[in-house]
Amino acid sequence: MKKIGLFYGTSTAKTATIAKKVKAAFGDAKIDIIPVEDAWKKDFEEFDNIIVGVSTWFDGELPNYWDEVRPELESLNLKGKNVAIFGLGDQIKYPENFVDGIGLLAKSFESAGAKLVGLTSTEGYKFENSAALRDNKFLGLAIDFENQHSKTDERVKNWAEQLKKEFN
Repeated sequence: MKKIGLFYGTSTAKTATIAKKVKAAFGDAKIDIIPVEDAWKKDFEEFDNIIVGVSTWFDGELPNYWDEVRPELESLNLKGKNVAIFGLGDQIKYPENFVDGIGLLAKSFESAGAKLVGLTSTEGYKFENSAALRDNKFLGLAIDFENQHSKTDERVKNWAEQLKKEFN
């Protein structure tokens, strides 16, 4: 498997926790972790396979660090690269915009020419709306740390297995 870059904001503890779980689920695969706060254009372009972690803040907003990087993402040349996104949200407190961060970043990465991989089922979630949906699937792995913490490890493990097949 080609080298994988895993980008996430290190200032959000729950996203950092999930990033570590994702890396562990890949076993011996070579994964470089790059804090998005320190990422440059060349960092994203260096990898053929990219994993991105994002939380959704408030009413469907990106955290500051992703909000600041997002315009630069759209100027990248990511043609031929695979991007998988995991996102955290709260389907009880924010059911109208559950894991919207996934959808916002998906648009940016697709605008840069990347292929989205790692889409997952909405089964087992209860929410009203999400910008992370396409054809009744999430555009990545949805994690509800607050309300479905007991399902997190299994979801991460299954997603990592899926990505191992989809990454080339």
